[in-house]
Amino acid sequence: MVDVTEKKVTERTAIAQAYIEMSAQTLAMIVEGKHHKGDVFATARIAGIMAAKKTSELIPLCHPLMLTKIEVDIVAEPQHNRVKITALCKLSGKTGVEMEALTAASTAALTIYDMCKAVQKDMIITNIHLCEKQGGKSGSYFHNEVTK
Repeated sequence: MVDVTEKKVTERTAIAQAYIEMSAQTLAMIVEGKHHKGDVFATARIAGIMAAKKTSELIPLCHPLMLTKIEVDIVAEPQHNRVKITALCKLSGKTGVEMEALTAASTAALTIYDMCKAVQKDMIITNIHLCEKQGGKSGSYFHNEVTK
């Protein structure tokens, strides 16, 4: 694990995204609230939040962090037959929150897959990436790829 003892405490924020592609029928079932397991987006949102808090237990050598804010936003994009997941993590600390945001977005996507796999097995989780990060010694980063 990297020694962060001498690093300054700064406000740090990271935003990550993931997508899950599925059939129009599966997406409509979720959006219309007709899934027999309940509210898919609400469950995925909670799973993402829980995963962000457990990142140091999942990813080797990650520091355990005292996150002060976690948001997981899930939006249906019927025009693309997919769901867009955006996770934001924030804290004041000595190390960044990129892995927490990526873990939140990934886990939310995995939860949607898990809840819907009985209906459709060929869903695709795609384009998991860091959108931006701010704070710390390295400053700001903004992903330059525009997602379709």
